[in-house]
Amino acid sequence: MAHLRLTSTVLDSPEPVALAAFYRHLLGLRTREEDPDWVVLADPLGGPGLSFQREESFVRPRWPAQAGDQQMQVHLDVAVDDLVAAVEHAVAGGAVVEEFQPQETVRVMRDPHGHLFCLYLPE
Repeated sequence: MAHLRLTSTVLDSPEPVALAAFYRHLLGLRTREEDPDWVVLADPLGGPGLSFQREESFVRPRWPAQAGDQQMQVHLDVAVDDLVAAVEHAVAGGAVVEEFQPQETVRVMRDPHGHLFCLYLPE
């Protein structure tokens, strides 16, 4: 069997360079490739990176979604060791805390372009 390895998740955005800047701030990733339509961020520790591609017709998902809403197709889970400090760090970079929070040890957040992500305390 061939060896397969996940190297990146790609997020659509009307402004990939700006969204990449947010995730550089949030996660400490480094720019590997950048042009106005495509940005690749790499994990300096060797883990999977994030990439961003231009999508002019991107529609922000609703949370929690109801019938007929644009639903979230994927979200990022980010493990943290201090939930309060991590939320403050994310908000300082431009994230928003969602009103609906389904768990005490998780904070559902929205990046500046509307993608949902979770900061969580691992068990």
